[in-house]
Amino acid sequence: MTRQEKLQTVECLSSDFKNASAMVVCDYRGLSVAKLEFLRAIARKNNLKVQVIKNTLAALAMNNAKYPETQLKGTNIFVWGQDQVALAKVICKFAETNEDTFLIKFGYFDGTIVQQQHIVSVSKLPSKEELIGMLLSVWSAPLRYFVTGIDNLKKQKEQA
Repeated sequence: MTRQEKLQTVECLSSDFKNASAMVVCDYRGLSVAKLEFLRAIARKNNLKVQVIKNTLAALAMNNAKYPETQLKGTNIFVWGQDQVALAKVICKFAETNEDTFLIKFGYFDGTIVQQQHIVSVSKLPSKEELIGMLLSVWSAPLRYFVTGIDNLKKQKEQA
C-alpha cells in the first residue's frame, strides 16, 4: 500500500468514524474466513460496517475523529454504525457463538470509551422496533379497555 493510499484510507475511515455513534473493537484471532464473511453479512443487514484495519491506520483515523486515545494491539476488527443497540446485539450474539476465536475488547459509544460489560448490557436492551411496539401497546390499551367495556355492557343489555 502506497503512502497516498494510506492517506486516503485514513481520511475515509476518519469520516466514517466521525459519523458513527458507536464502534466496537474486537479480537478475531483464529476466526475462519467463512465466519468473518458471516459476520459481515449480518452487519450489512443491520447497516453496520465491519473492517479489519491496520492498527496504525486505525489509530490515526480514530485520532482524527476525536476519539479518546487507546492502545491498539494484536489482531483487531472494527465494527461501527449508527445504532448502538443493533451493533451491541450483533457483536454479542456473534461473540457467543464464536467465543473461542472472537473477543470483544472495548468500544466507543457517542465518543466515550466503554468496556465489554457495558456493550453486553446494551445488547440486552430492546431494539427500536420493540420499543415502538411497547409504546403503541401502552397507548392503545385505554381504547381497548373502553371498547371491551362497551361490548360487555351491550351483552348485558341484550341478556336483560
